[in-house]
Amino acid sequence: MVDLIKDWFVRRFSHPQVFILMLLVVLGLALVLTLGGILAPLIAAVVLAYLLEGVVSRVEKMGLPRLLVVSGVFVLFMTSLVLLIIVVVPLLLNQVTQLVQQLPSYVTTFKDTLQELPERYPDLLSQGQIAGLLDAIGEQLTGMGQALVTQTLSSISGVITLIVFLVLVPILVFFLMKDKVQLVEWVQQFLPKERGLAISVWREVDVQLGNYVRGKTLEILIVGAVTFVTFRILDLQFAALLATLVGFSVLVPYIGAAVVTLPVAIVAFYQFGWSGQFAWIMAAYGIIQVLDGNALVPLLFSEVVNLHPVAIIGAVLLFGGIWGFWGVFFAIPLATLCSAILRAIRVPPAEEPGAEGPAAAAEQESEPAPIQESDAA
Repeated sequence: MVDLIKDWFVRRFSHPQVFILMLLVVLGLALVLTLGGILAPLIAAVVLAYLLEGVVSRVEKMGLPRLLVVSGVFVLFMTSLVLLIIVVVPLLLNQVTQLVQQLPSYVTTFKDTLQELPERYPDLLSQGQIAGLLDAIGEQLTGMGQALVTQTLSSISGVITLIVFLVLVPILVFFLMKDKVQLVEWVQQFLPKERGLAISVWREVDVQLGNYVRGKTLEILIVGAVTFVTFRILDLQFAALLATLVGFSVLVPYIGAAVVTLPVAIVAFYQFGWSGQFAWIMAAYGIIQVLDGNALVPLLFSEVVNLHPVAIIGAVLLFGGIWGFWGVFFAIPLATLCSAILRAIRVPPAEEPGAEGPAAAAEQESEPAPIQESDAA
């Protein structure tokens, strides 16, 4: 058994390019885990510059100077950011404030509804069970309130961090896009020469990541806008806030839609009770989710490598447990990266000398081509 495992390990990882690929992955993972907090503004700027590079490269192909294109894209990016801060954020904060003010009445309505259940279903529930449930909910709310107070007291440092991000990240984004060629050449000086397999993996991930980001951005905007219009037509309170939650819930497939259903149902029930209007709202919300999963997603992600639902949920749980929100945000791109690496090492380049494929093609190059530009939009 030991010899079998040893033979498998030697066949898969003894080739220099496979070893270099795994070494680069391990070094990148170690860098993020150890210095991720300190380098957070730089990492955020690199991600934004990578996303904007897709637009820059497409416009640059028209023959315009790169500096002019970068300046124009950067101005559009900053304008969108300012509009988001000035228009959207105040609206959301206003609705959050209104929701917090109405929470006591929500709790009262919820208690009254629970206390009526033993009268309606005496064979299933008793007053003692409802009282125990209300006590447990009260304890949970008390704990949440204490956590909220603690979070509020520590919000000053969060505000300072946000200011640092708002100042540093745009500056870094501009210079990363402006000096992209020089920075890539500088980084390549420190990489091993036999990096053809790593470059082939990056090219595959680059294409898939660009398609994913472009598709997810459009999906968030479309789902959020349709949900907002639907909720406004149905006269649901906090339509902008709920539509924002529904829009961003698509970042976490399956889990996001299930979680966001709860606040939508609570707000609709508090406003309309068990009525036909409540049923219309939940039916409309369900139709939006069905159309998103069965029509919009296949249309937007037709070029993206298909991942099994179990793989997606596993990636969300794994990377979310490691990196929290950002792990959940990048779960699918990271799962795509893992899938590309597994395909690359499944058949080591030395195993089939005359074989065709990304690794063999990379070995035939005397000098590996520089990393291709992102196709993200």
